[in-house]
Amino acid sequence: MTPAQLEIPDRAHVIKQHKETGGLVAAVLPIHYPRALLRAYGYLPVELWGPAGADTSAGDVHLQAYTCSVIRSGLAHVLNGKADAADLLVVPHTCDSLQGLASLLIDFLPPRPPVMPLYLPRGGNREAGRAFLAAELKAFAAKLADHSGASPEPVALHEAIAREEAADAALAELLDKRRELSLSDKELYRLARTREYLPAERFLPLVQEALERYAGSAPAGVPIMLSGMFPEPAEILEALADAGAVVVADDLACCGRRRYPATPGQDPFARMAEQILAVAPDSTLGV
Repeated sequence: MTPAQLEIPDRAHVIKQHKETGGLVAAVLPIHYPRALLRAYGYLPVELWGPAGADTSAGDVHLQAYTCSVIRSGLAHVLNGKADAADLLVVPHTCDSLQGLASLLIDFLPPRPPVMPLYLPRGGNREAGRAFLAAELKAFAAKLADHSGASPEPVALHEAIAREEAADAALAELLDKRRELSLSDKELYRLARTREYLPAERFLPLVQEALERYAGSAPAGVPIMLSGMFPEPAEILEALADAGAVVVADDLACCGRRRYPATPGQDPFARMAEQILAVAPDSTLGV
């Protein structure tokens, strides 16, 4: 079997399919957000990470020159109409720049999809952070209800959480077993990053298929670890491979930092808050 035989669903096609069945789409900026909550209200989360090489001129005129590429590309993406298929734009308070972007979009450059900020806890008190985030998620759910007209019961929220837990576990397994798969780093991250737009119920079987189909030995090379936001442009991974390196672990915001554990509990909002806060230390959470 060759990697080309694994069919990776196209992002635009996935969005089109979801819309055709009456579903809503939420364009989401990085990093941490409640996937299960959005799905329970009928939204397909599709993440905007700012593709490398994108023309950012439409957004540059509204931002300081030192603003990072994720913000510049994200704003340009929205202003250029490339997020028009979205019914909602979610902006987590990952950093001051993203909080500023939310304010900019809400107060000065309102796009076609409404903007909904999501505030993550700051400070070192874990108990206070958990309580704050659970309350924030409840308030976020109320806004989703107003926008979508949906009102899922708690059992539906728990079912959505369980689906996302299974998909999160699949992503973790894929990353953990990378040295046991005959996939290049570029191919592996292309698969892993479908988590950014595929529904959990489609991502899970895709990863399971890959784990079975490509079981074997990964390409040899000097082991390295990647850290940062995301591995773009993809040619970086090809250059590393050409230099004799192979990625054996990562602290990437789009992958390794999002190993959300399964959490029990009767309160779905407390469960979702705990999942987000239980990841490895991450400066974008601050707890």
